[in-house]
Amino acid sequence: MLIDLIRHGEPVGGRYYRGQRDDPLSEKGWQQMWDAVHGKGPWDAIISSPLQRCAGFSRALGERLEIPVQLDERLMEVGFGDWEGRSADQLRQQDPEGFQRFFDDPVANRPPGAEALDAFYNRVGEGWRDFVQSYTGSRALLVGHAGVIRAILCHILDMPLASMYRIQVQNAAVTRIRMEERGTPVLLCHGV
Repeated sequence: MLIDLIRHGEPVGGRYYRGQRDDPLSEKGWQQMWDAVHGKGPWDAIISSPLQRCAGFSRALGERLEIPVQLDERLMEVGFGDWEGRSADQLRQQDPEGFQRFFDDPVANRPPGAEALDAFYNRVGEGWRDFVQSYTGSRALLVGHAGVIRAILCHILDMPLASMYRIQVQNAAVTRIRMEERGTPVLLCHGV
C-alpha cells in the first residue's frame, strides 16, 4: 500500500494560525496543489479533511480523476483556540515567553482555549488507522493540514508528541508512506 500525504496550498488570507477556521484556498494555493499532484499517483481513492482548504481541492481532483473522495472529521487541523486568526509575529509581540513555551513543550503549554494536543493526536491516529485498514493494498491520497501530517508522522515513527512541531510541512508538500506486508509503515523520501 502506498499513501501520499499532501498539505493544502496557501489559503486566502496568507499565513496565520488558522486551526479550524474554514478558509478556502487562494488562487496561488490552487496552483500549488495542481503543481504538487502533477505526475504523482495514480490513486484509487482520496481521503480529506472536511475544511474547505482541503476538501475543495480533494473534490476537484477526485472529479478529474474519477475516483472516490471521503471526508473525515478526524482529519481536521488541531484547534488553536485564541491563537486562531493571528500571526506568529502578533503572538510573539503580545507574549514572547508564552509563545516560546509553546514551542518548547506544546503538550503542556497550549494556547488558551486550544484543543489538547494528546486529544488531537488520538483523533488523527484513529482516523489514520481506519484509513489504512480501509484502503489496504491500494494507492491513496490523504489531503490534510500540517498538524495532521505531523501527527501521522509521530504515529508511524514512534516520535514523542512534544517533538511534533520540529517537523516542517510546507504548503502543498507531499510525503509518501509505504505500508509493508506486516503493516509496518516506511517513510519514503525522494530527491528531485
